[in-house]
Amino acid sequence: MESKPVIAVIDGMGGNIGHQIVAQLRRELPGDLEILVFGTNSAATANMMRARASRGATGENAIRVSISWADVILAPTAVMMPNSYMGELTPAMADAIASASAEKILLPLGQPHVHMVGATGQPLPHLMEEALVKLREMFDLDEEVNA
Repeated sequence: MESKPVIAVIDGMGGNIGHQIVAQLRRELPGDLEILVFGTNSAATANMMRARASRGATGENAIRVSISWADVILAPTAVMMPNSYMGELTPAMADAIASASAEKILLPLGQPHVHMVGATGQPLPHLMEEALVKLREMFDLDEEVNA
């Protein structure tokens, strides 16, 4: 039996971006795909779980212990910036995420005082379309819809 890839989605603050990511993954990719969500706080985790994530956990230790289960990390670039999300993302979290062996698909969404040269400033739905193309290529996923 062929195992499905495990995708980790990480977000902080209210988890609204993570919620949108998980919801789109559920709409666009096979339904039995495992989506793990990691929130920097419980509100972010709960919001992502409402979008039908498979499992979720909160905080630094959860990320440090469990990020190795992921084949792919799909998140805003801020997850690899220590002290982003107004300090919610600790240096240890950023290190664990950056050091994880998982492939990383990062969405170039801004953080105050960080300017990404070469990023086009596209809205999240357009960035997610590119991320979905990459995920389908990486794992040879069918383009079935799971509304």
